[in-house]
Amino acid sequence: MAIFTSIATAIAGALFGGSALAASLIGGALAFGAKLAIGKLTQQKQQKRKYTAVQGEIQFGGDVSVSTLYGVGKTKGQRTFYAKWGSGNKWNAEVFVLANGWCDGLEPYVYIYGEKKALVSRPVIGNEVANYHIEGFVNGSGDPVLTIRFYDGRPGQLVDQKLVDVSAALGNKWKSTSVNAGICYVVVERIYSDKLFGSKGRPELEFVLRGLREYDPRKDSTVAGGSGTQRLNTPSTWVHTKNPAVHRLNYQLGLRALVSGRTLIGEGKSLGQIDLATYFVAMNVCDTLRSNGKKTYECSLFVSGDDDHTEVLKQFDDAMAGYGLNRRGLSGVIPGAPQIPVKDLTVADIPVDRAKDVQFRPSAFERFNHLSGQFTSIESMWNPESLKPVYVNADIAADGRNRQTSIDFLQVTDPDIAQYLLNIRYRQNRMGGKATVPVSRRFGLAVQEGEWITWRGKSWLISEWRADDRLRITLVLSETSAAIYDDAGIQPGPIVVPPTPPINPSLLSTVQNFSVAVGMINGAQGYDTPALVFTWTPPDDPTITAVRFVYQIEGTTELFEDQCTSPEGGLFRTTKNVVSGKVYNARATITTVPDRLRTFTPWMTTAQPTGLQTLLTGLQQLQDDALNRFKELQQEMDEFFRPRLVELLDAFSLEGAVGQIERQQIVASIGDALAQIIEERRVRVSENEATAQLLTYLQASLGTTNARLVSEETARATADSALASSITTLDAEVDGNLARLIAEETARADGDGALATSISGVSADFNGRFAQGLVKFEAVAAPTGVDARFSVLLRAGTNQSFKVSGFYVELYTEGGVQKSRMAVQADQFLVTSGNNRHYPLVFENGELKLAIANIGTVNAGLLQSLNGKMKIDLNNGTIEIFS
Repeated sequence: MAIFTSIATAIAGALFGGSALAASLIGGALAFGAKLAIGKLTQQKQQKRKYTAVQGEIQFGGDVSVSTLYGVGKTKGQRTFYAKWGSGNKWNAEVFVLANGWCDGLEPYVYIYGEKKALVSRPVIGNEVANYHIEGFVNGSGDPVLTIRFYDGRPGQLVDQKLVDVSAALGNKWKSTSVNAGICYVVVERIYSDKLFGSKGRPELEFVLRGLREYDPRKDSTVAGGSGTQRLNTPSTWVHTKNPAVHRLNYQLGLRALVSGRTLIGEGKSLGQIDLATYFVAMNVCDTLRSNGKKTYECSLFVSGDDDHTEVLKQFDDAMAGYGLNRRGLSGVIPGAPQIPVKDLTVADIPVDRAKDVQFRPSAFERFNHLSGQFTSIESMWNPESLKPVYVNADIAADGRNRQTSIDFLQVTDPDIAQYLLNIRYRQNRMGGKATVPVSRRFGLAVQEGEWITWRGKSWLISEWRADDRLRITLVLSETSAAIYDDAGIQPGPIVVPPTPPINPSLLSTVQNFSVAVGMINGAQGYDTPALVFTWTPPDDPTITAVRFVYQIEGTTELFEDQCTSPEGGLFRTTKNVVSGKVYNARATITTVPDRLRTFTPWMTTAQPTGLQTLLTGLQQLQDDALNRFKELQQEMDEFFRPRLVELLDAFSLEGAVGQIERQQIVASIGDALAQIIEERRVRVSENEATAQLLTYLQASLGTTNARLVSEETARATADSALASSITTLDAEVDGNLARLIAEETARADGDGALATSISGVSADFNGRFAQGLVKFEAVAAPTGVDARFSVLLRAGTNQSFKVSGFYVELYTEGGVQKSRMAVQADQFLVTSGNNRHYPLVFENGELKLAIANIGTVNAGLLQSLNGKMKIDLNNGTIEIFS
């Protein structure tokens, strides 16, 4: 440390006139440097709890950590006292601590029995700051039966005298010394009403609290740059805010005990340890209005004395898309906003004798291209709601795959602000360039961490400033841009529809949230049956004894019925009158004892048709059918090519009962060269048959080189059938190496049905190696069998062995129901996303490989790891782990 101090003193003397303070600051910088704490979004530290603007459980006991609220949040509080008195204990009172510190007040509503109810102001009756009753909770005379007395936690607040008086004769007394100074709390007093509370039970209240009044140095004229009447040591001058930078400063200053001055919540720093200049900038950025008229950043957060300071500060940093800063030992913050670069880093500023490390494009593993998240929605009763995901197809293509992660902003309650933050964090991660650059002393002493500079045509954030024992300065830079914070084109946050209040069960005339979907019921030996799955919200009403369902196949009028005698289950499956391959409509009603007015739910429709009648046996049948079909295709290929050509050539010499033949022939030859055209038309008529044929033969040959076209068109009619066909064969042959194409189109009709067929075949033969392909279309109109079929078969190999691959798609009728199926014969079946060697789905050697699987329900017997170290037997309920 001595060498750092001496160097620092020398620099201070040269630059700052020997200032001891300057020497101390410089010495500290040289010894420790200063870092901008930028965490990797993809490697976030595991949090002990979710940080949010909601405290969702009633806390009990005396060992609960002190906690407070920055901003506005919903809380059930900590119950610290309960009393009951009067005839039959008609009166009850409870005390709930809402937060430590001097808070601003209650929002004008509460949640009770799942409903939002207004708070109606009443005259104060004692030392409370405000007095309310809850809308709708009044007796027959209009007098309130549920009241709230609010104490804001200011220093010197007085006791709730009424609670002292009514509990004086009780075993559990509220003491006259229980002033709860420095603690924000409420006294909830209720008068029992069977009408209001009897069927619903004891009410649980959820309060919406405006939290701590906070110190804002911008409004303190005793602070450099401030203007106003606020004072650090006078909490009565502080005001409530939702500014994340103000929250962060007050957390670093800490919430202190009134008597001991001990820090209860926060870091307990002094203003001398704070970089106020950065906080002033951050506070102003947060308060700046965006184009939508809202402040740029706002947040609210519950914190406790047991929380990790780093995690809490990070929540405030994330709420303003910023980063924590430690500059020369002073704590500060950089807000998410563009800056004006302070200097341009040139080649002259970079020593050539020192190494630099530049990474303009980070590893794909350090970046994501699909970002999702949640925020706390006030409209959804302060529950988490999803933001619109942020993703860019060009980024996904550049990365070669979808890289998804999530960042929640549960400390933010405004959807537009949360959506803006999600977009900023996405852009910050995609920018991602890093550089460690040595700089000259002239340049290094003119900049500091947190500032922007330009280098190589880009903007960079100085994320770390380093100096060694020889005062050689190195800057760690992070690529940035003003475009990161541009809100143009960013969609507004999601619109959340408030949930409907719960319905009194005694008023239910049918089930709530009824829906219908398709499913399968597993039977013995793999036999699966299509089913309908009905779901609904289980009613909290014992008088509802059954749920009845009425359903029908869409497009038909026949109705079917079934019922569930366990309405509290919320789910029922039925196979009654359910067939495969159909879309169903369904509705429901209830059965009650005693009987009352009942109604049907609206008709609901399944999202997809019911499944096949069987699963495993159906797959076995499909396998058999597929193998048989491929054998048929292979046989057709064997029987198709050779006989067709012979048949067509022989047709020119057919003899029989012919009504008329017309033949034309043109031949030209010189030596081995031959060219000829033969065209023959013939018609044939008998008592039982009429036939018309057109045969065309074209040939050009020279030695062992031949090119041929043979075409036959036939129309035939008999007493009970009709046929029209067209067959064309093309050959090209050199020294026994043959290329052939055969096309056939046939239409046939008889008393059993009608058939239309289109067949295309190709083959190539070279020195005993061959390749063949066959494509076949069929359309059939008949009582049973295949209705339409498309087949493709490929075969290649030698005269001794060959390989076959192909597929077919067909529609067929079975049991009066039309069905469809597809089969593939291949050693490897894969699906590609278009990216290089990226296969989301591969089936090979009887094994299915999926890159990513999103499955609603998995029915399995055995799960085991790829390396064989863990095996889960779901049938027997065992787990084995092998070392």
